[in-house]
Amino acid sequence: MDAVVAFFVLGVVCQLLGAKVSFPEGLYKTLSMFLMVAIGLKGGIALQEHIDSSLFTMSIAVIAFGLLLPLIAYPLLRYFGQLDRINAGAVAAHYGSVSVATYAVAVALLEANNINYEAYFPLFVVLLEMPAILVGLILAKGSLKLINAEFIKKELVANQSILLMVGSLLIGYFGGHSVQKLSPFFIELFSGVLALFLLKMGLVAGEQLSALKKNSLFLVSFAILMPMIGGIAGTGLGYILGFSGGGIALMAILGASASYIAVPAAMKESLPEANAGMSITAALGITFPFNVLLGVPFFIALGQYLQA
Repeated sequence: MDAVVAFFVLGVVCQLLGAKVSFPEGLYKTLSMFLMVAIGLKGGIALQEHIDSSLFTMSIAVIAFGLLLPLIAYPLLRYFGQLDRINAGAVAAHYGSVSVATYAVAVALLEANNINYEAYFPLFVVLLEMPAILVGLILAKGSLKLINAEFIKKELVANQSILLMVGSLLIGYFGGHSVQKLSPFFIELFSGVLALFLLKMGLVAGEQLSALKKNSLFLVSFAILMPMIGGIAGTGLGYILGFSGGGIALMAILGASASYIAVPAAMKESLPEANAGMSITAALGITFPFNVLLGVPFFIALGQYLQA
């Protein structure tokens, strides 16, 4: 097991054993912001040498992928899970969007194993944040007209994670040599900060595990099955787009991940009647640990196999 991932396991164990691990107030948000800025900067720096006209076509395909994922999740939740329209739409939005932390773990493992991947993936992370939120709301509300325009401005245009990653990517791309001054902090410390972040995620995931007793077997099954469906679909998309083995793995992992930061905030604002605990338990209590421990290594191995 990679040392970075081991910190996640440590967090879960601490929580399950009842150890009082005190995380400083606000540190979680600081670490989260660091990861988003670091991912954006790194992508912007690398993008200087790798941008071309095919990137636009790839971006359209990735957006279409983001629109498709909640449309796959919704009927599974609605008809097999017997969830009402609002909760099915809310959960589907979580599984159509992405987890920046899962992506960060994948990048750390790829780099630890010297596996190359395309430089422009931070752009795809940003593009996949938005479509699922809109599709999930349309599915939950039944009409695009019922979605508040102020919500679209606040949660989609002025969303913190989107702005931080897009802004950092642009700074990395246009900053020239001056950006290199930031590398000792944002690039070289990336794995250490990610380890602390995963320790906190392990503590939170451990808390969510207790909620599984109150949820049906279907929720657990869905939270494992949907990442595999999204991951296999992402693998196919990465292969069709001609990505490297590392790129195929990242596309799969983006498809397999579920949001537990941006989408919960958006759903709380626009769908307050939805059961937020159900979505968080599935995304953070089941899917995130599954991906960190099993999904990410599996899709990296699958990407390497397809490349070979």
